[in-house]
Amino acid sequence: MTQRLVITRVGGQGDGVAETPDGPVFAPLTLPGETVRAEVRDGRAEAITLLEASPDRVEPVSPHYGDCGGCALQHWAAAPYLEWKREQVRRALARERIEAEIEPTVAVPPGTRRRLALHARRGPDGAAVLGFKARKSWRLVEIRACPVADPRLVAAIPALTRVAEAFLEHPRSAPTLHATWTLTGLDVDVTGVERRSGGLSRDAQMRAVEAAAAADLARLSLAGETLVMSRQPVVAFGPATVPLPPGGFLQAVPEAEAAMVARAVEAVRGASKIADLFCGAGTFTFPLATEAPVLAADASAAAIAALKAGIGTARGLKPVAAEARDLFRRPLAPYDLRGCDAVVLDPPRAGALEQTQQLAQARAATAAYVSCNPVTFARDARVLIDAGFRLETVTPVDQFLWSAHVELVGVFRR
Repeated sequence: MTQRLVITRVGGQGDGVAETPDGPVFAPLTLPGETVRAEVRDGRAEAITLLEASPDRVEPVSPHYGDCGGCALQHWAAAPYLEWKREQVRRALARERIEAEIEPTVAVPPGTRRRLALHARRGPDGAAVLGFKARKSWRLVEIRACPVADPRLVAAIPALTRVAEAFLEHPRSAPTLHATWTLTGLDVDVTGVERRSGGLSRDAQMRAVEAAAAADLARLSLAGETLVMSRQPVVAFGPATVPLPPGGFLQAVPEAEAAMVARAVEAVRGASKIADLFCGAGTFTFPLATEAPVLAADASAAAIAALKAGIGTARGLKPVAAEARDLFRRPLAPYDLRGCDAVVLDPPRAGALEQTQQLAQARAATAAYVSCNPVTFARDARVLIDAGFRLETVTPVDQFLWSAHVELVGVFRR
């Protein structure tokens, strides 16, 4: 049914929302104050025609805007867009009855994302195609330009398309190339290759290795298993140079990482010993170790091995002790945290409920919680607040430009 809709707000997934007698209607790529005509089906607007545009609407910069599902908010001016992200954090906290000072959202510039997940499929002519998924669809949008990505990653897409060809051997394979730009060049880990039929054949592996050499990849791996490495991919964390494990986690944007690290380090400055939980390969560990001894823990044994390898590359560090430990199943108890008067946490999207419950009973006076999910952050914040902590400040960080995703750093003190 065709309806005239007035958009009143932007929802949590980045779609405009119109309130109607039949309930909210979600209209992608629209802004508050706009009037549109659209076909409405099951609460979603399709075939949208813009009748009255918002003064906050700007010209998108990507040639793939509107089709590619990567950028939901590229048409929104910077100031209201960043304020909307700040509001998402406030709303998540409000649901847990938490009030705190929420700082302005930290912005990142275009062209800075050093990690991309590129999907590979066969095009109509049978050749490999590399790109992102379309909005609300499994269809692939072939990408030739990406304004959020590091230009070196964009320049490598033709060569990566040739690498992807070898991984399309089985008709059921749906490869994703996780490409990361490191200090020694491009590191690519491939997932989504059919394994039940025996996995990648020897011939396909050889073609992949040859394509990786032609593309001058530092390393090519398949689901975390190295196929070929011409140079060890390394990254810098504070004063340390760390070998990145195949398929290892890395913050997507260096500028966002720097903003989060700076706030975490400032929060715990003056501590006599710091626990760095969900530490990965040491994103926060090494900057923290310039301030005080650090106890680091993470579930990934490969990440802990990389962290330990990085210790010897840096001078002037305080002692670092690192342990591979599943902090969901075996969170560090107050006894394990003895002597730690400050804690930094950087958990995955699921949050850190089990670890937070233990931290609530520990003696640490300060906690800096880095989160990629305001909802689970607010849940865990409630546990800490009920245990006597005060949420001092929250800083939203716009690591994933023009998406609905928002990250943050929260600082707690007893």
